[in-house]
Parts: sequence; structure tokens; C-alpha cells
Amino acid sequence: MSSWRAGSESGEPARRGPAKCGKIARVNFAVAATTLAVVFPAELPDKSALASLMLGSRYRPAYVFAGVAAAFAVHVALALVAGGLLALLPHRVLSAIVAALFGVGAVLLVIRPGEENAVDQATEDTPPTFLRVATTSFVVIFLGEFGDLTQIVTVNLAARFHDPVAVGTGAFVALCAVGVLAIVGGRGLLRVVPIRLITLAGAAIMAVLAVISLISAIRG
Repeated sequence: MSSWRAGSESGEPARRGPAKCGKIARVNFAVAATTLAVVFPAELPDKSALASLMLGSRYRPAYVFAGVAAAFAVHVALALVAGGLLALLPHRVLSAIVAALFGVGAVLLVIRPGEENAVDQATEDTPPTFLRVATTSFVVIFLGEFGDLTQIVTVNLAARFHDPVAVGTGAFVALCAVGVLAIVGGRGLLRVVPIRLITLAGAAIMAVLAVISLISAIRG
């Protein structure tokens, strides 16, 4: 009892509380910033960004972004759950799984039909109303984002940092930022850079990350 009073009178608990909270805030910000820095460049050549770009070149940007952002939010949540489960695995097993996913993603990105074909089919009979455009954008991004580079990266970051809030925030902000750039600048970018070139660049990034993860799995 006397020790508790002494601690209370000295004000020690009050000093420890704010310091601890400040430390947690800094760590969360660092994880969120790291996730943002990794996911943002990875999403630029991604096929979901290409789909957003093409949708933005056909419909009102605000309508498209509503559906795109909703799809990204769902996929980030799924990636965080998957990352939490993978975090339970040994490091070597986790690295091997991530390497395999990166490798498969690189191959599929090259051999699958272009994302422009999927967008053409989805938007063929879509009237330019908010509900129809947002729904079409959500479906295109939601289906196209499965197994994408950024989803795999988010799973990996969630498993590594064990901080779903910070990782989720950084990933969602990065995805939305790329989505805005693609939607708003879609028409201009399509005139300068061929879609196939961006797709091949994304496949190359996946292949490099697959090799890095494989080396990590071998070294343990």
C-alpha cells in the first residue's frame, strides 16, 4: 500500500503513460510510412491501376473512384487477415510461400488477357449513372485484385510487422493515391505509355521480388 502511494505521489505512472503512448504512435507511423513507400510504386504498373486508368478515361472520375476505393478497402482487409495467419508460420516457410505467389503472379500477368479486354466487357452496357459506374468499377477492381502484386506485398508486410492497423492504413492510402493518379490522368497517360509496356514492367517487378523471397527462404 505504501509503495503504491509513493509511486502515485511521485507522479511516476503519469510520466510513464504518455511516454509509452508516444512511442507506440511513432512505431505505427513508421510502419504505415514504410507500407506506403512499398505499396505505392508496386501498384503503379499493376493491372488494377490499369483498370482504374481505363475506367477513368470512360466515366466520371468521382464515380469510378467510389467503386475503386471500396474494392481496395475490401482487399486490404482480406490481405491483413491472410498476413495475420501467415505470421504464424516459420520464417522459411513464409518466405517460400511469398516467393511462389510472386512467381505465379508474374506469369499470370504476362499470359492472361489484357486488363483492357476485361474493362471493355464490363463497361460495354454500363450507363453513366453513379450506381452503375461505381458498381462496375468495384467489380472490375475486386476481381482483378486477387493475387495481385500489391495484395501479396500487403500480406507480406502484415505478416512481418504484426501491426494490421498501420499496414492497412499505409496500403489503403497508397492504393487510393495510385487510383486517383490513374483515374484523373488516364486519358493523357494512354497516349504516351502503351498498356502492354506497363504490364510487362509489373511482371518484372513480381519476378524480382519472387527471387528475393526465394533467396530468403533458402538462407532461412
